[in-house]
Amino acid sequence: MTDKQRVQHLLDFIDKSPSPWHAVASIEAVIEAFQFVRLNETAKWQLQAGGRYYVVRDDSSIVLFVLGNKAPAESGFKIVGAHTDSPGFRIRPNAATAGDGLARLGVEIYGGPILATFADRDLSLAGRISYLDEQGNLAYKLVRFDQSLLRLPNLAIHMNRSVNEDGLKLHKQNELPLLFAQLTGDQLPKPYFLQLLEQATGIGAAQLLSWDLAVYDTQKGAFWGANEEFYADSQIDNLASCHAGLQALLDDTILNNAESTLVCAFFDHEEIGSESHIGAVGSFLSDVLQRISIATSAEREDTARAMAQSFLISADMAHAYHPNFPSAYDADHKVFVNKGPVIKSNANRRYSSESVSIAHFIQWCEEAGIPHQRYTHRSDLPCGSTIGPIASAKLGIRSVDVGCPMWAMHSIRESAGVQDHTYMIKVLKRFFSD
Repeated sequence: MTDKQRVQHLLDFIDKSPSPWHAVASIEAVIEAFQFVRLNETAKWQLQAGGRYYVVRDDSSIVLFVLGNKAPAESGFKIVGAHTDSPGFRIRPNAATAGDGLARLGVEIYGGPILATFADRDLSLAGRISYLDEQGNLAYKLVRFDQSLLRLPNLAIHMNRSVNEDGLKLHKQNELPLLFAQLTGDQLPKPYFLQLLEQATGIGAAQLLSWDLAVYDTQKGAFWGANEEFYADSQIDNLASCHAGLQALLDDTILNNAESTLVCAFFDHEEIGSESHIGAVGSFLSDVLQRISIATSAEREDTARAMAQSFLISADMAHAYHPNFPSAYDADHKVFVNKGPVIKSNANRRYSSESVSIAHFIQWCEEAGIPHQRYTHRSDLPCGSTIGPIASAKLGIRSVDVGCPMWAMHSIRESAGVQDHTYMIKVLKRFFSD
């Protein structure tokens, strides 16, 4: 593939994945062609050397692994971690309200989105519903509205004269409900909303019990720039890292010659702190790694031996230098789009990188023949974090935090560099083949 073809593959992946639940379903669709076997957490596992397996927990977190020719106790785990969720809006349980002939959907803010970027966009809904099937059993189903269903119209400048000086400020409770229908006659908003869900899923409104619905932008990803050297889409943070890790793992040479056990762990809930049974704070990854060790060795001590030889690359996007806002960056640690993966450091362990793990990653970059960059946040600005420090501490393994540089992180329309995605795939391949 060319650099542009790889990114087009990424954009197609993002556009098929408007929610964390859809992201995991998209990953399952990709790996089906590579003979990965789905494991059930409630069943006993029987694993074969060279086998390809995956585990899904609660539909929005997934761990894939290729069992190496050497036992984990002898060669450890090589892990790439990322997350499937992105900041935005989630629909409230009692969402639909009406007033002045218009129906609106109430939302809660998920994570830390740039709220103003959701205004005047062609929005819709995607996620998961829970319902009772015809036999009265609890069941789940993905749902997605492809058409533009919702909107958050701006207030005209004639009523908000200072918007260009003060910025768009939206009251989180009162000014974020999304317009979605003009009601006629005696229509009531809640039955109308349930009717829409019924039409989209084929599940009767009376059977619907609850939902997890995310608001997403219906505009597809695109290339931009004079030479199409940049790309834009929603959810680049962090589906781009999931895609890079997946592409590295699915390389034929790596799949067929794995000595160590290779792992991709993609978690939901990173944007809200990871503290859930499917987030990086939870037991999901440690449970999977422990069960792999148990299935390949009768010695209890071998799990600890495997962890002691393991390494985690926490892949999450990084803040590219924006020339319009130079004061937002540390002058000695500016990183640039299309100049290579970024190694992220923070003295207070907001990132998991330290000198030894950084040295390892630099060496892998050099062996892969790609550039690398170094980033630290301004000391007078609060620094974000990743799954790196969480997973590293929980598992007791060495970790480095890296990512491709991007602009407009947490906007509904983010941007990054075409060449950087190839760079990231190449260094992750080198890591897996080391």
